[in-house]
Amino acid sequence: MRDGSRGSPSLKARLIMILTQCPVCAAELPPLSAKQCSRCKTRYCGAACQKQHWEAGGHDKLCKLIKRGGGAEQYHADTKYSEAVAVAAEACAEDTKGQTCYICTQALHWKTKEGLVRGCSCRGTAGFVHVSCLTEQAKILVVEAEENHLGAEALQPRWDRWNTCSLCGQGYHGVVACALSWACWKTYVGRPETDMLRISAMGLLGNGLYEPGHYEDALSVQEAELAMKRRIGVPEGSILAAQNNLAISYDALGRLEEGLRMKQDVYSGRLKLNGIENKNTLLAAGNYAISLVSLQRFEDAKLVLRKILPVAQRVLGENDILRLRMRKTLATALIAEESATLTDLREAVTTLEDTTRIARRVLGGAQPFVAEVELALRNSRAALGDAVAIDDFREAMSAMSRVEIRQGLPDACPAARTLS
Repeated sequence: MRDGSRGSPSLKARLIMILTQCPVCAAELPPLSAKQCSRCKTRYCGAACQKQHWEAGGHDKLCKLIKRGGGAEQYHADTKYSEAVAVAAEACAEDTKGQTCYICTQALHWKTKEGLVRGCSCRGTAGFVHVSCLTEQAKILVVEAEENHLGAEALQPRWDRWNTCSLCGQGYHGVVACALSWACWKTYVGRPETDMLRISAMGLLGNGLYEPGHYEDALSVQEAELAMKRRIGVPEGSILAAQNNLAISYDALGRLEEGLRMKQDVYSGRLKLNGIENKNTLLAAGNYAISLVSLQRFEDAKLVLRKILPVAQRVLGENDILRLRMRKTLATALIAEESATLTDLREAVTTLEDTTRIARRVLGGAQPFVAEVELALRNSRAALGDAVAIDDFREAMSAMSRVEIRQGLPDACPAARTLS
């Protein structure tokens, strides 16, 4: 909920991006016509909030500092990046104790003095690193691609370094992903609104905010991203990507029907634009199925997944996390339905056993999905055990009933008893 008062800035207003809301009252800002400070470009919903911020909100003391920091958006991004790095280093402190960065070989970063993080699927002594070192690597690689006009195919794997570990090949998660997304945004926020790297950085920021559970902040960024993309006229695939991420945030905030409708539209759009044998289409199908399960439309979810899983196996291979998530969703649909049979429950357990084995091998124990699928496996085994026990009980009761009925029948041959 937004604080609509005109007093000092609410916590919500301070945490979210200045890009989308007034720093005084948290009202939505128009994308092009918002009132702004002439010096530092901080934007407001109107003159009253601008005046309030200067006189009582502390802006008179921060204005010059914000301007020297590159303006309101840049200053805000730099501040949030520093905070996110500190949170990530603190969260990873126990795991990284006694280790060194695989890039700079130091325990503490030589310049920022930040600690190490590890938020991918690396195991053992691999993957310990500073967020600042990852940031510099990604920046250098992307600059090289731009300066040498390497094209989209060469740029994409370099861009992926903003969210993917170069050692294990898996995406960063949790607070580490959040810190890297702020690093990416602060790197490209100063570019023109139509710059594709800035657009991509905004999408990465929305996803990064979602990772540690900042769902309302993620939604705020994603709504601004979608509105901006529509305004400047990006390709349809980019619009669909923004809608996909926005729908996931709807789900996280309990807006399940909105999420389902948007995911259905994205899936339909991806089929038309990319065809069924495309990773983006498979992603859309998997997300659509998750919403169907959340709304207890289990039969519909099973229809989607049984159609798409063979394609995912062929296109992605058995180790891809997207395929693993689809299999977990199918198992959930199988065990959650009230009319689930023993055959359904056994299929769910078998599916989750195989999925868990692959996930542990590919992703390691620290990846959140591994914990999710392990919990689903425990639940499915328990459900199967209960169902088998009930089935055995029913069979025993049925057998007893048959015996009682047989013993209660009239004796058709009393002479036989006499002869015995």
